[in-house]
Amino acid sequence: MRRVTFVADSDAWGGAEVHLTHLLRRAAGLGWTASLVAAEPVAARLAPFVPPGGALAVVPVARHAAEAPAVRAALAASRPDVVAVNLVDPASNAAAVDAALAVAPATGTLHLGGDTLQGGRRAELAARYRRLAAVLTPSSDIAAQLSADLGLPAGHVHVVPNGVDVPPDPAGPAGHPVPRVGALGRLTAQKGFDLLLEAVRRLVASGTALEVVVGGEGRDGAALRAAAAGLPVTFPGFVDDVRGFLAGLDVFVVSSRAEAGPLVLMEAMAEGLPCVSTAVGDVAARLGGDVVVVPAGDAGGLAAALAGLLADPARRADLGRRARARAIADLDADLTAGRTSAVLAGVLRRDAGKGPERDS
Repeated sequence: MRRVTFVADSDAWGGAEVHLTHLLRRAAGLGWTASLVAAEPVAARLAPFVPPGGALAVVPVARHAAEAPAVRAALAASRPDVVAVNLVDPASNAAAVDAALAVAPATGTLHLGGDTLQGGRRAELAARYRRLAAVLTPSSDIAAQLSADLGLPAGHVHVVPNGVDVPPDPAGPAGHPVPRVGALGRLTAQKGFDLLLEAVRRLVASGTALEVVVGGEGRDGAALRAAAAGLPVTFPGFVDDVRGFLAGLDVFVVSSRAEAGPLVLMEAMAEGLPCVSTAVGDVAARLGGDVVVVPAGDAGGLAAALAGLLADPARRADLGRRARARAIADLDADLTAGRTSAVLAGVLRRDAGKGPERDS
């Protein structure tokens, strides 16, 4: 079987790590022996997904570091045919990418766009990305940014939309007498929970009855809890059972300022929940017909969208049915894994006999 080693150079758990679990679980069925080199903060949660025949190496976080000797040594020990690096944002995983390139043909999956730097560092970043055999991203916007900012040719960048496990037994809306709105993610500015709190404040002021639950932890947790004082908002902390969390909701909301393809939104759709999302990544283009989409950063738009749904149970039910149908048709992680496998296989075909010198 072909050998792939994935690299998770992350300091926190999020959608990028969930994406990786989908690939690990499906690797053997697609003809791969999969191993994993994982940074300490996420290794324990990823370990159960390493398939039989693969190996797990736990290494220090290399993100933002100049070099990643532990990543390089672990990759060399796994003797991969190809390495697939999970990239948090355009620049922060440079050391892990360099370690991968020293060992085998390597790809990178970029989950967030953002600043691609200026001047000499931008040129350095562009050179590094060109050395990758392929760059994958779930967002066509990020693909366009890579082409525009870093000059990557179109054939070098592959848009592979995110997918999720689509359960056969969706929970659907919980049916609370007072509708319960939920959100889930790291408590950071990127996720826009401060915007959600402002939207809730406006809804309460207008007399709208609702309860809100925001799952997750993060560096802004204390500030968000303080900002929610007096509002019908609870913060249960880190959510290990995502399906159980979603089963308690009537509406799901993504308030992010930036995303590629928010996995948790797709998980909510797969459960048959009506969803509201900001127009981040490919949400509007890919899912807009079955999700209420509002401009990113617009608390007023978020409040108006939620008010419309909360006042109309029939509309919520219809939107939830449409969301579930879309998930069945287009959002299954089997599609994501198959497309990723095809890119990796193409790398092996192109690099056969001419890959980089490997560590012995």
